Amino acid sequence: METIRIMLVEDHSMIREGLKQLLELEDDIKVIAGFPDGRTAVEKYSEVKPDVVLMDINLPSLNGLEATELIRKIDSDAKIIMLTIHQDREYLLKALDLGAMGYILKHSDSKVLVEAVRSVYNNQTYIQPNMASELVCEYKRIKSVASNRSENLLTRRELEVLKLLTKGLLNKEIANILYISEKTVKNHISSIFRKLDVQDRTQAAIYAIKHSIGD
Repeated sequence: METIRIMLVEDHSMIREGLKQLLELEDDIKVIAGFPDGRTAVEKYSEVKPDVVLMDINLPSLNGLEATELIRKIDSDAKIIMLTIHQDREYLLKALDLGAMGYILKHSDSKVLVEAVRSVYNNQTYIQPNMASELVCEYKRIKSVASNRSENLLTRRELEVLKLLTKGLLNKEIANILYISEKTVKNHISSIFRKLDVQDRTQAAIYAIKHSIGD
């Protein structure tokens, strides 16, 4: 099993230590460094070489957005998750514009935090599930889909799964609602990704919003 090496950037030492303890309950996650401000994080990034950076937005010296931009200039492949109290669309879209691959709220439960880390480590964008609807204004940034590709490509069950996925539900929750197994949900999601030519749940949600699937 590969270990995901994390760099934590959070100015409150108690929160930083709490996140470290929470993450390291997972066998495949290890926090290898922690810093209290954005400037130090930028200066130490190349030395630490983390797999994933978990970055607070409200930081002294350099804020998390500024630090993200500078780290991405150092390493265009840097995988950064923004950890924040801000639920505004403005912060979310700014973070994505600067190259962040994840955006989660500080009050999220441990499952969301761990899922975000693993998703971003595997090159998948991860947005706080209940903020998926905030991406409605972002659809113009996605390349136009071919005119003959629509929700008609999907089966009735796949449409049901996509609608629930767009609401930010996890696989287990979708399985419970539709009275099917979690494995079946995963199979449907794989089929949806293939048919819509998308790479992850966020892109699928954007597609569904753009085409008014689930309204």
